[in-house]
Amino acid sequence: MFLLNVSVSFPLQNPVLIFTLILFIILFAPIFLNRIKIPPLIGLIIAGAIIGPYGFNLVARDSSITLFGTVGLLYIMFLAGLEIDRTEFKKNSWKSLIFGFYTFAIPMGIGYLAGVYVLGFGMLSSILLASMFATHTLIAYPMISRMGVAKNRAVTITVGGTVITDTLALLVLAVVAGMATGDISEDFWYRLSISLVVFIAIVIFIYPFVIRWFFKHFDDNITQYIFVLVMLFLAAFLAEAAGVEPIIGAFFAGLSLNRLIPRTSPLMNRIEFVGNALFIPFFLLGVGMLVDYRAFITDINTIWVAAVITFVAVFSKFVAAWFTQISFRFKNLERKLIFGLSSASAAATLAIIMVGYNIILNQAEIDAAALFGEVVAPFRLFNESVLNGTIVAILVSCTVASFVAQRSAQKIALLEENEVSEDNEEGQEKIMVAVDDNEMTEELVNLALIVKSKSNKKSFYALNIIDNENADPLTDKNAKKILDKAAVTAAAADVHLHELIRYDLNIVNGITSVVKEHKITDLILGLQEKKGFSTNFVGNLTEGILTKCDTTTLIYKPSQPLSTIKRHLIVVPNRAEREIGFPFWLIKVWNIARNSGAKLVFYSSEQTLKYIKEVNKRHPIECEFINFVDWDDFLILSREVKSDDNLILVLSRKERPSYHSNMTKIPNYLNKYFTETNFILIFPMQSGISDESIASLKNPSVLGDPLEKLDDFGKMVTSLFKKKLK
Repeated sequence: MFLLNVSVSFPLQNPVLIFTLILFIILFAPIFLNRIKIPPLIGLIIAGAIIGPYGFNLVARDSSITLFGTVGLLYIMFLAGLEIDRTEFKKNSWKSLIFGFYTFAIPMGIGYLAGVYVLGFGMLSSILLASMFATHTLIAYPMISRMGVAKNRAVTITVGGTVITDTLALLVLAVVAGMATGDISEDFWYRLSISLVVFIAIVIFIYPFVIRWFFKHFDDNITQYIFVLVMLFLAAFLAEAAGVEPIIGAFFAGLSLNRLIPRTSPLMNRIEFVGNALFIPFFLLGVGMLVDYRAFITDINTIWVAAVITFVAVFSKFVAAWFTQISFRFKNLERKLIFGLSSASAAATLAIIMVGYNIILNQAEIDAAALFGEVVAPFRLFNESVLNGTIVAILVSCTVASFVAQRSAQKIALLEENEVSEDNEEGQEKIMVAVDDNEMTEELVNLALIVKSKSNKKSFYALNIIDNENADPLTDKNAKKILDKAAVTAAAADVHLHELIRYDLNIVNGITSVVKEHKITDLILGLQEKKGFSTNFVGNLTEGILTKCDTTTLIYKPSQPLSTIKRHLIVVPNRAEREIGFPFWLIKVWNIARNSGAKLVFYSSEQTLKYIKEVNKRHPIECEFINFVDWDDFLILSREVKSDDNLILVLSRKERPSYHSNMTKIPNYLNKYFTETNFILIFPMQSGISDESIASLKNPSVLGDPLEKLDDFGKMVTSLFKKKLK
């Protein structure tokens, strides 16, 4: 009987029914269309057209749809700024500038000519129409990101060029709108310039300081996510207040947060999950709801205008991508990827066309436009035919962009995978975190998430050792609680963690046994901030774990979250490159830099630095290299360590090529002089070096000058990096 109280009318008014219908579409449209090889993005746009006011009118395009759609659009630009490789972005910044020029100037030129000579528009209307062609929306970016090619140079260049072309096009919009309404004056340019400078200064310089402070003092997951949203929408509002579109503010917010949210962190996973699951699909549905099929039946001129606008929009972006390929000698697949990302017209295009449609001209302005031979609709800069034609261009361009981007990204991802041979069981990365303290667990797991290879989603372990003599139900319960916390932290980053409990009379034996049983390659141990190195810990480490475990071993003492670190100072002993574990710990350090965005500063001898520079040449990240050879003056480094720095010390086992006698004093130095500093001690793995060969490794005259084999070394490291950095 309760159903009698529910009335259904169209468009739906019941918010529960509206939300339920939209969720059904978000769930089933991609599943159904994937079977017939149609990209999910297109499925959502088509679904929006079907349920929208010009389709079956099931859902009105009201303020709620507009709100969630705006959030989705800002999310796309925010993710683009957040996930961009800043090192590659800086390296290719001039290429982004050139592509931005191509993708702005070429569509502007072709669009203006089409407006004047094909559609018969005058100067103002043609310029505004041309600026619409110059814009594009990274509608395919979430799909590209999920395929794992977001760091490809073609993607990086396209993202940078998007900001440039959209900014220029929207500035053209502001100027044309001002000219059409008579608001252009000398003060207009002063206000626009000053407001843009203030906006950029706030987001680029003040944002990182505020965000870093917040992350240091608040570690609650929900609080951090809400704070990120606040900063995103505040930046969007500041951009709008400065006179440009909010999407520019969203992108700059992503750049500001880029180095403060590690790529593999639970927070990043939450940001991507919520956006891809909810906000971005709402935006795509909202775009589909704009399509008016009836206009093509009632007005033949609309079909002609739509055909011209659609052709120019797609063709001009193809020409810009082709010019970019020729200029930088890119591969055909990279050109297709650039075209796929940059050919979709949506957000800024809608903004421009709606502004042109809503500009009301008085009779004097119409007469003035007529002096330029401009044909305008009564009292409007754009008529209904242009509005409806633009909506069709949006649908077609998004369809073309989705197909091209998906296919090219799939092929690029496949080629990258084929370059790397499949890891066998012996060479597979397996990371284990030893946890015995509830407060330390999350930080240790976060470190493991940052140093792990991107492809490692399952070979991840957490171990708790229980003293067999003192075992009781309470101890077991506490161990399970700690491991549950480790598993939850890993799961938040979409990584499965194996929980291990070991009963043993000796902690060292327990750890070493598990390492051998599960063939662990990387071991992470924690050091409590207040306790530091104890005599017992040092003894167990040097005489037990390091002797019996052939792993890359990291000992971590956190004083602040890794996400708030600005620089990692890595102290590398002389002849470190002579140890078999050299490339393996270097990969971990590289992953830290790639996933956190922080700068690496290497201190070592010139000879060792040459090897690291060779790696950086082949796999560029932001690095600095400083000559340091005298471990007797190790404490000099305390002057170099600043707030928000993390100290990484690469040590060695006794009798190994890079061992120095002063390494035994490091724990005491750290306890006394680095109490407020984050640090990580790294002990390289030693597999493959026999005791008989140690003497030859320490004697350069036996091996010859290793720098003569630098290129072979670089090729070997490159092979490992391709395999492990993915």
